Amino acid sequence: MTHDRVTGGRLRAGLGFAVLSASSFGLSGPLARGLMDAGWSSAAAVAVRVLLAAAVLTPIAVVRLRGRWGLLRRTAPLITAYGLVAVAGCQLAFFNAVAHMEVGVALLVEYTAPVAVVGWLWLRRGQRPGRLTVVGAVLGLVGLMLVLDLVSGARASAVGILWALGAMVGAAVYFVLSARDEDGLPGTVLAAGGLLVGGVALLVAGAVGIVPLAVSGAPVAFDGFAVPWWLPVAVLGVVTAALAYVAGIAATRRLGSRLASFVALTEVLSALVFAWLLLGEAPGGIQLVGGALILAGVVAVKLGEPRS
Repeated sequence: MTHDRVTGGRLRAGLGFAVLSASSFGLSGPLARGLMDAGWSSAAAVAVRVLLAAAVLTPIAVVRLRGRWGLLRRTAPLITAYGLVAVAGCQLAFFNAVAHMEVGVALLVEYTAPVAVVGWLWLRRGQRPGRLTVVGAVLGLVGLMLVLDLVSGARASAVGILWALGAMVGAAVYFVLSARDEDGLPGTVLAAGGLLVGGVALLVAGAVGIVPLAVSGAPVAFDGFAVPWWLPVAVLGVVTAALAYVAGIAATRRLGSRLASFVALTEVLSALVFAWLLLGEAPGGIQLVGGALILAGVVAVKLGEPRS
């Protein structure tokens, strides 16, 4: 009976952490959209977000590392790839996407990443997907067409679609790299190191003129109200990055990667709610149907994964 109570407590805590993480991540798109409308470049918004999060997580990572600096040197390639692609590349592509299309639509496109992961594992490691996985992939592709409203011939932003697909690739790389735990690198160290590498890379790219780093001290306007610029910046770094990563790690360790990934799908719903509240964006009916198909496809893909 004691073991059952402990397990139930871990389950409840894990679900709470997972929902907190997904909700925190879902807030990032609407806040970034407000900053970019106020004159911030997408690269500047991403750089400030990840560097603030790195500053919050680095002391925790140092404690978790416990002086094992050799482990940090051995896993430097993993941390570097994580920071450049899964952190900086993914977030930069997503923020650029929401600058050209609605937040909810961009996020739904990004969330086809599990289908890309299945394809990668099939081509790279020979893990042939089962029938349920194939059905999920088809549902995801059909849902993507509906989300982009291609069936009715509606005009879609080609630039926004390409950026959203780039974010999807970055998210797929995030899932693949996060699954590498054979080196014994704590998740907090990977997150802090990746955030620091990604933020520094964006600053260097801005310094040499590869990406524009434009900031503005103008108030940030949302749907019906405005706030000082520092408020969304602080929330982006502390809440939507640092808190989101820490809560996500805590959830995964309590629920396991499979169940935690299911609960993470609530990020789509939270992003839609935040986009409606902050930006006044409401998706159309056909896009809601497409979003439901994408979520159903992702769930089917996860259910079709072979058990380890």
